[in-house]
Amino acid sequence: MQPSQTREREAKPNTVAAVMTRDPLTLPSSASLTQAAGAMRDNDIGSILVVDGDAKLAGIVTDRDIIVRAIADGQDPNKVPVSRIVSKPKTTLSPNDSLDRAVELMGSNSIRRIPVVDDGRVVGIVSLGDLAAIRDPKSVLGQISTAPASH
Repeated sequence: MQPSQTREREAKPNTVAAVMTRDPLTLPSSASLTQAAGAMRDNDIGSILVVDGDAKLAGIVTDRDIIVRAIADGQDPNKVPVSRIVSKPKTTLSPNDSLDRAVELMGSNSIRRIPVVDDGRVVGIVSLGDLAAIRDPKSVLGQISTAPASH
């Protein structure tokens, strides 16, 4: 995790702002799949938020998207931009939304990550693991989410 990717859990523990990863890694929609995969590897993450020229959310690309939507189809990851496989977010959250809302949206949309936007700009991302670490820290997912990364 980059130094700017910190989790603030001190204030308002019942809001998305308390658990989200702030300033998540983003890439422009013109970045290649190779650049996206390298950034994921270098930052030990499985998804990247894609932004347009105004730093507004264009979508999300996961490591699985790269494999299933591009590599498996024989596309050249050095030539294909992330814009070609980006998933438009089904929903977004505000930093002031409640954790209950985040849980509800993840469940009803069958998603594991939700971008957090403020005035249309990306300010964070919240994951199922983030919520488990707060809501059910003794669960397997909660324990995995709070364990130090091992390589």
